[in-house]
Amino acid sequence: MGDSNVNLPPGFRFYPTDEELVVHFLHRKAALLPCHPDVIPDLDLYPYDPWDLDGKAMAEGNKWYFYSRRTQNRITENGYWKSLGVDEPIFSTSTDINIIVGMKKYFAFYIGEPPEGHKTNWVMQEYSLSDHSSSASGSSRSSSRRRSRSKIDYSKWVICRVYERNCDNDDDGGTELSCLDEVFLSLDDLDEISLPH
Repeated sequence: MGDSNVNLPPGFRFYPTDEELVVHFLHRKAALLPCHPDVIPDLDLYPYDPWDLDGKAMAEGNKWYFYSRRTQNRITENGYWKSLGVDEPIFSTSTDINIIVGMKKYFAFYIGEPPEGHKTNWVMQEYSLSDHSSSASGSSRSSSRRRSRSKIDYSKWVICRVYERNCDNDDDGGTELSCLDEVFLSLDDLDEISLPH
């Protein structure tokens, strides 16, 4: 594990839900508010291959967490992150109304040059704030108040969760994939299937 766990008290694990990552960490980061405990580091992901994250990102088991700036360039020295093409909404569970607080986008890591790289077992979930989360609290406010809050650019920051899937063993060290995770990850395999014409 990386050295970033030193801010957690002994016996505590960092095991956030998708909603907690977006509401308690990413929203606070985008709004320039302090986060306690401050355990997720800022990291420019894209120069690093996923196996180089240990010691640089917040490690919990076989998962690494970090803040990064949103970018279109997801190319590393040895490969690239390829989007699996589907965004999953993250809903707030604190109210009876389904409010989308963020989005989760899936990526797979490929070794080599795009688009001819070889798919690895490395997966990244990139969490971003939804447009609704940046405007929900100010929907009934005056336009002058909206202008003062527009200094916060919710689109610049993301939280990344990176892990390596273990295809040989069902017990993958705590990485539990939901049914939607499995569907999204399998969508990329469709590119490798050639259909008869």
